[in-house]
Amino acid sequence: MERAGTAFTVSNCLVTLTELVSASTLVIGMKARVIALAVGLLAVSRIAVAAPSVPDLPGHAPKLQIYVAKGPADSCGPGCDRWIAVEGKVEIGAAARVRQFLKKAKGTEQLPFFFHSPGGSFRDGLAIGRILRERRAVAGVGKTVVSACAGTQIDDQCLKLKAAGGEIEAKLITRGAMCNSACSYLFLGATAREVAPDAGLGVHSSKIVLRFTGHPTERQREEVMARQRSQSDRETASFVKAMGISHELVELIKTVSFESWHVLTRQELYRFGIDKRDFVQTAWTVEPWSRPYVRKMVWIKKKDEAFRTLEWRLLCDRRDRVRLMFIREVDKETAATSVEMISGADSPVAFGNTPSRWGVYEVWNAGIKPDTVRDFFAKPRLQIGESMALPDGKANRTQFEIETRGLDNAWTLLSAVCATGGAFPARLPGTSGAPASATVPTR
Repeated sequence: MERAGTAFTVSNCLVTLTELVSASTLVIGMKARVIALAVGLLAVSRIAVAAPSVPDLPGHAPKLQIYVAKGPADSCGPGCDRWIAVEGKVEIGAAARVRQFLKKAKGTEQLPFFFHSPGGSFRDGLAIGRILRERRAVAGVGKTVVSACAGTQIDDQCLKLKAAGGEIEAKLITRGAMCNSACSYLFLGATAREVAPDAGLGVHSSKIVLRFTGHPTERQREEVMARQRSQSDRETASFVKAMGISHELVELIKTVSFESWHVLTRQELYRFGIDKRDFVQTAWTVEPWSRPYVRKMVWIKKKDEAFRTLEWRLLCDRRDRVRLMFIREVDKETAATSVEMISGADSPVAFGNTPSRWGVYEVWNAGIKPDTVRDFFAKPRLQIGESMALPDGKANRTQFEIETRGLDNAWTLLSAVCATGGAFPARLPGTSGAPASATVPTR
């Protein structure tokens, strides 16, 4: 049967940034809560062996859901507003349903897939992955929130709507989205794969469940288990190789027991060849806490295979001013001297000269007018300039661009709250409710 993991802290992997803001300070609390993984069940055929049924898991549909979703402009990436949502548990027989859906879904050949699943059937996961490879699919990890579903997204009425076969109005959220266990094989089947900084791809070893008839000896049981484990490892290795992924992933999976799990770090995603982007960013989104804020995250590859974590936040400050916060991982080799944000040829927004420090992070603050925010999202990209003091006393200046995708909508929601002068509702209009812990992967 499936086993749900408990919440725990992943050292150097997830860190929550929770703000208590004054004019120049920020308290950053470190905490990570991760939703449990589901297992890959491997059915075997020796001595009348069969896999048991997969029990329901809270928050996920009992069987894999696949449907076409449509959102606002750029909701699934620049120029993308339609995608194929794949969510829920990968039940035994799911591969046949997926193939049938894709055969009937005309005009969807170029749409990306977005996964949010705890896992399920090991072999169905491999089979669906191969289906996606035949299709040369593009895939991401993201939660699809259907607008017409007022309940839990998995109540009977909502599941009926998703199964109806039409295009469904929805929005796509990457933060907190997960593709774990057997779902990872679906994801690996795509030819282009993207994992956002605030989403997760989790792996662990499959559980082999044996059901014997008669009265086999303990030695017979052990022999069957060993053969099935060896076969499972060979199938995994063959699939991973065929998908162009490093064998290092297979070796890692072997070290992670069924009862545990491992969320792949950005460095592992890059090194294994799963997501080879050296610059990864989220859209600007609203975090609907009791004190809401707008947030954007970026991962930037350094000279080696390590990545830096950067984050921007917009918070209400005064009626005529907004606080713009820049949080970045400190580079051990250099010391920062200045940071600025530039919108086109306009005057740059300079952050304060004295950042706050918390562990490996430093926090820069700037007070800006609401009109400046509107100037930001009037442009497709913003330039970020960083000056660093090198050990030899010289300065190294770098500049890169970040997208403004999502900032206009996020600012519309936040500015309505800022206009109240501090009367923050428990839930913002247009959001999906209270968020889970806001996590920032640091590698």
